[in-house]
Amino acid sequence: MSEDALEIINGLSPNQKINYDKTLKTLIKKWEKKEARPKILLHSCCAPCSTYCLEYMTDLADITIYFANSNIHPKVEYLRREQVQKDFIAQFNEKNNKQVQFLAAPYEPQKFMKMVRDQELTQEPEGGKRCSACFQMRLDLVAEKAQELDFDYFGSALTLSPKKNSQLINTIGFDIQKFYDVNYLPSDFKKNKGYERSLEMCREYDIYRQCYCGCVFAAQDQGVDFKQVTQDAKEYLEKRRPEA
Repeated sequence: MSEDALEIINGLSPNQKINYDKTLKTLIKKWEKKEARPKILLHSCCAPCSTYCLEYMTDLADITIYFANSNIHPKVEYLRREQVQKDFIAQFNEKNNKQVQFLAAPYEPQKFMKMVRDQELTQEPEGGKRCSACFQMRLDLVAEKAQELDFDYFGSALTLSPKKNSQLINTIGFDIQKFYDVNYLPSDFKKNKGYERSLEMCREYDIYRQCYCGCVFAAQDQGVDFKQVTQDAKEYLEKRRPEA
């Protein structure tokens, strides 16, 4: 049985702000004491966010990256990010003698768009209620898959980004845990200079770093040139296509 991190959190003072980095470290100590090596299904939104997370966690657990990101628009950009993620995992495994696995959820952008429109979130600013709903949608998919495949934990690399609200992501994760027979992995991967290390690893592995989260609404607010994004993504995928 995996350790439930909620037991650690419930032992804190009610008015104490939860430090999810410390919570993870306490959880790891419990694994080490039991000489346990848990199986973790870790959601990744993109290769850059998975970099430091894999470097940190692969000595402690068996990690499978789950690419569940139907919020990414357009489709060719989704395919590019998926391929970049797979390429990085392959390079990381070879360089570090690891065995990180990769899974991808079906690309179903219509479900993301329906969710946003049904909840009237199209006009929400970046970082607002639309992002919260997107985190909820993707973490729910990860928990469902983790339960299906008998993982010990589900979690997300989203907490690596300084632009993402780690307190919110962890709160959502623990809420979702209530509905599945699998524990949530708390994290704040940006801590311990995790984000800075991710930038170094992107340079070391020559990883593509996208200019927007993937959401069409956020991209439009940023003035992203979708024609250029599409062209660049097509060119990347053409180079990756095996010769006949």
